[in-house]
Amino acid sequence: MTTAKTDEVVTEPTAPEAPSDQRERDRMRRRAARRRGGGWWPYLFLAPWFVGLFGLTIYPMLDSLYLSFTDFDLLSPAKWVGAQNYSRMFHDDPKFWGSVSVTTLYVVVSVPLKLALALAVAVLLNRPLRGLGFYRAAFYLPSLLGGAVAIAIMWRQLFGGDGLFNDFLGWFGIKGQDWISNPDTSVYTLILLAVWQFGTPMVIFLAGLKQLPQDVYEAAAIDGAGVLTRFFRITLPLLTPIVFFNVVLQIIGAFQTFTPAYVVSNGTGGPLDSTMLYSLYLYKKGFTDLEMGYASALAWVLFLVIAVFTAINFIASRYWVHYDD
Repeated sequence: MTTAKTDEVVTEPTAPEAPSDQRERDRMRRRAARRRGGGWWPYLFLAPWFVGLFGLTIYPMLDSLYLSFTDFDLLSPAKWVGAQNYSRMFHDDPKFWGSVSVTTLYVVVSVPLKLALALAVAVLLNRPLRGLGFYRAAFYLPSLLGGAVAIAIMWRQLFGGDGLFNDFLGWFGIKGQDWISNPDTSVYTLILLAVWQFGTPMVIFLAGLKQLPQDVYEAAAIDGAGVLTRFFRITLPLLTPIVFFNVVLQIIGAFQTFTPAYVVSNGTGGPLDSTMLYSLYLYKKGFTDLEMGYASALAWVLFLVIAVFTAINFIASRYWVHYDD
């Protein structure tokens, strides 16, 4: 007869943890959390950026928004006038609409021409040529110099009555004119200057072309696709994200163009306001006529116009920009 014995395990009650041990564990846990999150060091290194963001961007923007509802001449305290500046802008200021017209013409003509030339040159430079680095630097150089005052002065001399452009036309028996002083042609000299500065979008296009898959081109060549077919059926669709990026940047930059118009017209926007770009008119109102409240309203309208154009580009990009997915 077998007797089964059952071993009973008796657990002794655990002694309560001392408060000092618990505090030490909590301190170590917080220290590990700070170590994982980086502590306050990242914020210290980001402090200059935050100072610039709030002190040089956000605060001036909010201040200009307030000034846009005031009558402020930089010399006396601002006087609240409500929406009077905006009402005057749209109903009682023909020069405002003139600057809008000139700026619209400038943007609509210069941006497509600039991007087309940049893409064409980028395609040509995307080939194994001798001295390729020199050509890339030479074509990019105008973008570095084009915004300088010296280049704008040179441009004014180039298209003047006795400028080199008229000398060039004289070789073909064509009598030139003072292209800067003619209100029918003056704005087109600014457009030509903008198109001449195609280096930045060209470099971006060139970087995009380097990333395109070559096996697609090889398959198209085997199928008998020609150069133009490969460009419009392969290169351009694959490059649409880069095209979209350049379009957005160039439209924003074109709306903000100031230096060439100021220098070429000697700060007047002439002749007959034919070179009165929007940014130049804004500058004249703020710093020549000392109507800083009205100039602030002009600046906010420009900001909203750029924001609307950018939003339209992003919405329209769904229908013509092709990504990998």
